[in-house]
Amino acid sequence: MSSSETTQVCSLPLPPVQYITHYTDDNIRRGRAPRPPPPIHDSYTMFGNTFNADDPIIRPLEAQGIKRLYPQHFDRRRELRKLNHSLLVNFLDLLDLLVRCPESPKRAEKVEDLSLLFIHIHHLLNEFRPHQARETLRVMMDLQRRQRIEIAQRFQKHLDKVIEMLQLALQNLPDTSDFDSKLIVPTESYETMDTSNQDTANSDTYAVLDEIMCNIADQL
Repeated sequence: MSSSETTQVCSLPLPPVQYITHYTDDNIRRGRAPRPPPPIHDSYTMFGNTFNADDPIIRPLEAQGIKRLYPQHFDRRRELRKLNHSLLVNFLDLLDLLVRCPESPKRAEKVEDLSLLFIHIHHLLNEFRPHQARETLRVMMDLQRRQRIEIAQRFQKHLDKVIEMLQLALQNLPDTSDFDSKLIVPTESYETMDTSNQDTANSDTYAVLDEIMCNIADQL
């Protein structure tokens, strides 16, 4: 590469589609999909600033070399209101200074004061990020819970309707008790045969059997 050529490096990551194209089913099956980045254990650089992996998510102002304008224990709402008022007053002072004496060295001091106030406001707002993340997660979980309850209720309604339809179909079935009773063979005659004299003639036995068969035929 010649000295006249410059390397262009994007400060932001590429769009997700640049990564999705590498994670096809064929690449994943053959092991060609890019591996996820390894976890960072020491330090890393983001947007030109160096961060340590052990640092808290929201670093205190003292760790960033910034003078704190409010005490350690404070009411965030009250301090944000005070910072907002101070920001407005300093901005009006800067405007007045620019009108009266634009070349005054106090102009740089007012700009530094405004920058410091903006940093404090930004820091206080960032301290609400964990609370915002928890609330967002709570809302998402509550929405999922209500959706699952609604799906379960709809499923129960469909189940009750199916059970009702089955019960109605069973009630509308024809009664087969009369038809089944016609196929029942009366056993009284057999009991009579068992209790009768075993020495009865074969002709009497055949007569009883013929009578039973005739009764069955009549019932059919």
